[in-house]
Amino acid sequence: MTSLYVHPRLGEVTLSQTVRARRISISVRATGAVRLSFPCGVPQKRALDFLEQKAEWIGAARERKARIEELRRAAKADLPGRIGRLSEATGLKCEKLSIRASRTKWGSCSGCNHISLSLFLMTLPEHLRDYVIVHELCHTVHHDHSPRFHALVDRLVGGREK
Repeated sequence: MTSLYVHPRLGEVTLSQTVRARRISISVRATGAVRLSFPCGVPQKRALDFLEQKAEWIGAARERKARIEELRRAAKADLPGRIGRLSEATGLKCEKLSIRASRTKWGSCSGCNHISLSLFLMTLPEHLRDYVIVHELCHTVHHDHSPRFHALVDRLVGGREK
């Protein structure tokens, strides 16, 4: 059963009491929408008490999600043009570009020359964004981190790879 609850500080919260739920859980969407899921055996009051205990966490999660969406918009506006200019300047081409919220890697290049860039690149200065893109473009030639790969990167960044 799904219903809408208006919390005094959080605003609208979707309540979802379902047989699939194993525990009380809260999810915060990128839009800031909040969903409170709980098992059928749990009274609604107990679930709402849990929501109240987590209100501060929800506010913080909303701020982080808003920041990520802001970075995503900035990345979509900046990175395709940047990779296009660097591709043109270096003569290296990627087949496809995707922008993801990767936290562990700045970028990657698949064997099919599909480059994926982290939207968190937008937190770096422009010259470092360019370096990461050149690094990934060089993977379209050498799909490893061999001495030949590093020599190509070093040549394309004017001897400043290190």
